[in-house]
Amino acid sequence: MTDLAARLVAICKDQGLTIATAESCTGGLIAAAITAIPGSSAVLDRGFVTYSNAAKTDLLGIPPQLIAANGAVSKPVAQAMATGAKTRAGTSLAVSVTGIAGPDGGSPEKPVGTVWFGLAARRGRISTHHQLFSGDRAAIRAASVTFALNLLLGATEP
Repeated sequence: MTDLAARLVAICKDQGLTIATAESCTGGLIAAAITAIPGSSAVLDRGFVTYSNAAKTDLLGIPPQLIAANGAVSKPVAQAMATGAKTRAGTSLAVSVTGIAGPDGGSPEKPVGTVWFGLAARRGRISTHHQLFSGDRAAIRAASVTFALNLLLGATEP
């Protein structure tokens, strides 16, 4: 994870890119991975920890109706989180993560390990990604951080 974050910081510094994160189930771990790298202050503008639905609305501007209609762990909410973070921070890139890290909170439709990611990139490109990770809470959160860092790295390519 440290190697990914170091590569991300170096590339973003070279390209003059800035990053914002919008994190739910990772609780700030993506931002922490980036800030563990010396010089990351030139890259990471801010991290939003939006664990509750109210925080998603208050900090990222996500309509409560969107959350009510789709659930916090969903493609539309992940997309809105990334878009809200990028817009509110004014950064080049933003990544979001919302998921069910467990051990409880899962359902047959959304089992523990279900994680949605959003990526708001340059030129208005927005994408979402769904993963189903296995393992305990720590493993799911760690896998989510690694996946998010890889998404950001991919977004640095022209």
